Amino acid sequence: MTEIRAVVFDVGKVLIEWQPENHYDRIVGPARRRAFFDAFDFYGLMLRIDAGAPFATTVSAAAAAHPDWAEELHILRDRWCDLAQPPIARSVRLMQAVKARGLQIFILSNFGADNFAQSAAQFDFLRDADRHYISARMGLCKPDPAIYAAVERDSGLAPDALLFVDDKSENVEAARTRGWHAHLFETAAGWADCLVDAGLLTRGEAA
Repeated sequence: MTEIRAVVFDVGKVLIEWQPENHYDRIVGPARRRAFFDAFDFYGLMLRIDAGAPFATTVSAAAAAHPDWAEELHILRDRWCDLAQPPIARSVRLMQAVKARGLQIFILSNFGADNFAQSAAQFDFLRDADRHYISARMGLCKPDPAIYAAVERDSGLAPDALLFVDDKSENVEAARTRGWHAHLFETAAGWADCLVDAGLLTRGEAA
């Protein structure tokens, strides 16, 4: 087996909590948030942005088209960094521990180009990755096999030299189909166990 040389991290729900409902509950209240999410396809809008639609103009256009929800959509546009947080502290520590061991760290995320730039400006651990593979920049989204092939091609690493962590089973299975090692993220503790079992960290380093 080829030695693992790079660990590839998803961002949302792996390194950063992505529960925008919680933020909306605090700002507009649970009842208004539920009505918003029931009436408007929030996650469909985010998928368009992940696929390459410009963040601010796309959200502004949605607000203009749906004036009943303009306030909520302007919150998304203007307060992105409040929605896309906090960091998952143990996951960040694990990322830093792996990097300290001398392995490369890649980010592979379905993420808009502009809002990823905002998150990277906010969180230095995102900037610390050796390579960033952001769907909107690439014109490809997970679980399309082409995005995994692009990572292999750009990094020059064989599939079995890559260990990937993601919270979506379809993305994990797509990576495994290409021959990557892959872990379905459910908890930071489970991810720590995976890194220890792979021989990449000691139990103490993964604490």
